[in-house]
Amino acid sequence: VQLQASGGGLVQAGGSLRLSCAASGRTFSSYVMGWFRQAPGKEREFVATIAWSDSSAGYADSVKGRFTITRDNAKNTVYLQMNSLKPEDTAVYYCAAAILWYGTKWSDEKVDYWGQGTQVTVSS
Repeated sequence: VQLQASGGGLVQAGGSLRLSCAASGRTFSSYVMGWFRQAPGKEREFVATIAWSDSSAGYADSVKGRFTITRDNAKNTVYLQMNSLKPEDTAVYYCAAAILWYGTKWSDEKVDYWGQGTQVTVSS
């Protein structure tokens, strides 16, 4: 599956952005989807994940209550709504896909497909 992320940009602290990730292929609903991010000088980290049929979702503690992940299997798209953004949310955000569900323990090594990154910059 090929993943195309979009929606990044520059926003002031407290603002909102919505990231989208469009997937190619007819098997989108077979994949667990999620988002990771990498800030300058830091390792890539898990952000959020959503199960195949939108029945379960999981979030990193740092974004819980502020970010919401959803998916539309009819449109082969996963979204990340980011509210109350903080400067520490500044990073390149990557969408990801996997066959298996790992929940909030999902790590880089368990990603089957990556999208290209989209830059999110939050100014103070």
